[in-house]
Amino acid sequence: MSLIKFDELCVSFGTRALLDHVNLQLEAGERVALVGLNGAGKSTLLKVVAGHQHPDSGVFWKDPAIRIAELSQMLPAADERRVRDVVMAGLAEVVELRARYEALVQQHDPSSMDQLERLQHELEARDGWHLEQRVETVLARLSLPGEKCMAELSGGWRRRAALGAALVQNPDLLLLDEPTNHLDIETIEWLEEQILAFRGGVLFISHDRALVDRLATRIIELDRGTLTSFPGNYSRYLEQKEALLQEEARHNAEFDKKLAQEERWIRQGIKARRTRNEGRVRALKKMREERSDRRERQGAARFNLEDAVKSGKLVVELENVSQSYEGIAIIRDLTLAIQRGDRVGLIGPNGAGKSTLLKILLGELQPESGTVRMGTKLEVAYFDQLRGQLDPERSIIDNVSGGRESIEINGQNRHIISYLQDFLFSPERARTPVKALSGGECNRVLLARLFSQPANLLVLDEPTNDLDIETLELLEEILLSYQGTLLLVSHDRRFLDNVVTSTLAFEGDGRVVEYVGGYQDWLRQRPKATSSKSNPAKSEADAGQAPAAASQSKTNNVRKLSYKLQRELDALPAMMEEAESLLARLQEETSAPDFYSQDHAHVSARLAALHDQEQKLETLMERWVELEEMQAGS
Repeated sequence: MSLIKFDELCVSFGTRALLDHVNLQLEAGERVALVGLNGAGKSTLLKVVAGHQHPDSGVFWKDPAIRIAELSQMLPAADERRVRDVVMAGLAEVVELRARYEALVQQHDPSSMDQLERLQHELEARDGWHLEQRVETVLARLSLPGEKCMAELSGGWRRRAALGAALVQNPDLLLLDEPTNHLDIETIEWLEEQILAFRGGVLFISHDRALVDRLATRIIELDRGTLTSFPGNYSRYLEQKEALLQEEARHNAEFDKKLAQEERWIRQGIKARRTRNEGRVRALKKMREERSDRRERQGAARFNLEDAVKSGKLVVELENVSQSYEGIAIIRDLTLAIQRGDRVGLIGPNGAGKSTLLKILLGELQPESGTVRMGTKLEVAYFDQLRGQLDPERSIIDNVSGGRESIEINGQNRHIISYLQDFLFSPERARTPVKALSGGECNRVLLARLFSQPANLLVLDEPTNDLDIETLELLEEILLSYQGTLLLVSHDRRFLDNVVTSTLAFEGDGRVVEYVGGYQDWLRQRPKATSSKSNPAKSEADAGQAPAAASQSKTNNVRKLSYKLQRELDALPAMMEEAESLLARLQEETSAPDFYSQDHAHVSARLAALHDQEQKLETLMERWVELEEMQAGS
């Protein structure tokens, strides 16, 4: 069943067509990722679907009975509203309907009976008599503290409350615009599970490639005003996109070669004009128009790091360093040595102490105990996730060059306008005040400023927020070829895997442990006790506070299970393996390119089977954890 359709739909901004006669159809149960460069018009497309923006021309159709809910990329305000009220706000229209109904009932006016009856039917259709139960169900499902104020919550928990306000509407279609911005890794993984469990359609924008890879059943790319659909996940999209670009380049080369031949023919002089074919002349005119109308692919950002003199072999050494915040240990007895050329990733929940450790490593903060030995010849370039290095009132040019017309990059002078064009800023845009820029553009300004400075120690604190995927991949390539030392804080799992050579993980109770490799390597190597899959956002709520140590006196607490429970525990691994195998087959089936072209009843049945199998596997895993904890006496 189709939820929405675009038919030759157009939306323009000034003279630029963001959506140029596009067609789109989204089916129930699909999870569609919308990708494209920053500024391509992705958020505009979502606004059209949500009803916030009307198309300039063309047709936008949606199922008359459809319920659409949104999860904005903007976090809810940290104000005095209760979490319960924020979730209830998702039902604002139904709350208003019920208030009108109850007000009419209180009037005891016989002439309002028809209106009462209409309101009653509408409330029944929208399940308006069970508002409180629906809110309580969502609060329980998302483990939300209903009575707490939003001001008491971290960003991740406020994002969770916003998701609650969307899910309480029981939507048929969920719109997500960069839902992972400013979330830590475990909260991102929790969000993935919630979206996978959601049985409606999903249309989402995200630069998190790991999330797109896991969630998407189809990818649509917005490029130069046109939409192209790619069945499958992000990995398949990359393969198909590369083949498409090669074919486009081949076609354009053939077209341009033929156009050049025709241009030579028309200019052959008097002899050619005497014998020229009028049909051929008209065809040439049409080819000229087609070449003029061809919208060239927007260039990707181009930039390189400014080289600096090599630092000493030792960059920084910590010995038995400890640090606390408001009486809570965030770093405990950390001994660490970082050598020239190391690329180190820092991961952990928001508030765990990653930025504090960066300050200690850079010599900006003296630890409460322990010693710090800094290396020699260090030249530091720092990327600040809060963008505190930018003056919002000044232009891009002034923020990057300090008013100079040219800057020196690797020994060569470059005009500031030319340099900024490498970061996709036109000469007109380069004169814009920073306060008028989007989040992605602000990050590109920071990168332009950062990479104009000679540095042998590069510190990046959440550089991937708001960047489009192509710029992310270019940044990865540059960092991989960078000869200096890199300290990187990021919640982008794919970015960490592709860039870092070692990982410092904040594992609670002040424990900071070094692992070889990136995020996936950490998952394989970490002790089981550090996993918080049963409640991934718990670590963020604790803000780095210590979980109960499961290993403490474990051998003294082991209980002997009853015969029946022991047999159940012994059987569970095989049952989970079988459930995982069936789930993998269902996921492969529903990700097939032609899956949604089959009969609707069959598609719905297979998606329902996929959801049921996910729930079954989750139940088995929870039971296994429960029995293991009983056996351990935890």
